[in-house]
Amino acid sequence: MLGHGRNVGIVGVGSALPEKIITNRDLEKMVDTTTEWIVTRTGIRERHIAGPETATSDLALSAGRQALRRAGVKANEVDLIIIATATPDMAFPSTACIVQAALGAESAAAFDLEAACSGFLYGLAIAEQFISSGIYDTALVIGAETLSKITNWSDRNTCVLFGDGAGACVLRPVSKGKGILSHYLGADGKGGELLQIRGGGSRRPTSVDTLQGGLHYIEMLGSEVYKFAVRIMGEAALEAIQRSHLSQRDIDFLIPHQANHRIIKAVAKRLELPPEQVVVNVDRCGNMSAASIPVALEEAVVGGRVKDGHILVLVAFGAGLTWGATVIRWGT
Repeated sequence: MLGHGRNVGIVGVGSALPEKIITNRDLEKMVDTTTEWIVTRTGIRERHIAGPETATSDLALSAGRQALRRAGVKANEVDLIIIATATPDMAFPSTACIVQAALGAESAAAFDLEAACSGFLYGLAIAEQFISSGIYDTALVIGAETLSKITNWSDRNTCVLFGDGAGACVLRPVSKGKGILSHYLGADGKGGELLQIRGGGSRRPTSVDTLQGGLHYIEMLGSEVYKFAVRIMGEAALEAIQRSHLSQRDIDFLIPHQANHRIIKAVAKRLELPPEQVVVNVDRCGNMSAASIPVALEEAVVGGRVKDGHILVLVAFGAGLTWGATVIRWGT
């Protein structure tokens, strides 16, 4: 329904989670924390962690293959691959190009997108525009992360939060009235220092000093990020709903970024939604950044909760600071 082009929707979903699970009990043995403290403040009970041999592209590839199979789409039919990630395999080539080669999607353009936890929604917006305009017919959008590899496992304030995983969606033209109804994206770079990794880039290239200083790990001012998230997630969701010419009463499911159960509850309250209309897996997966929303979406779709015609609101916030929301009428 965006613009005057073709309607674009999600025709296949997939996900991949590492087999290894770290529970709160495991973390109690690693840092000064307790299960009660973690659950009370975050809602997280366990998270999936990639092994040393598993890269972001491995998870992305598995999720992408599953999404293509469920969509009935062959790899050589894919025109565009976008991977949203803050943990690429390497600086270059892009993780998307690595996945493109492994899939055999020889006709696809491919690139990575970095908007932290908002990245998947940024990717959806970009892919939707390419298809709506007629430039491409088929896009594969993947949110994939191995945050465990950039987590300081001695920092009890951050190591309890993050998990690894990947979620993928295949986008194609759909019938009138179905698919993506609206997007709302935003950023406020003035808040960049609230959530960052200072080392490893051109500002502070990798060196003995950056390694010894732990500058290659996630740093977060948790209370400030929390206040920002509670405010912006509600505002972004409401803006996207307004842009889709719907109301809060039309929403069937909220699928939020899985950062913290208190944030999710606050957003649901803002939208006046009961718990049964909110998709939550933060207790089992933790915060998977760009992978959080597509993995939660996959669970809801495959689990049979999402039906044809349902209105879904996807909303996220992330480092940058960034935010995004997308409204979808499910179906083809």
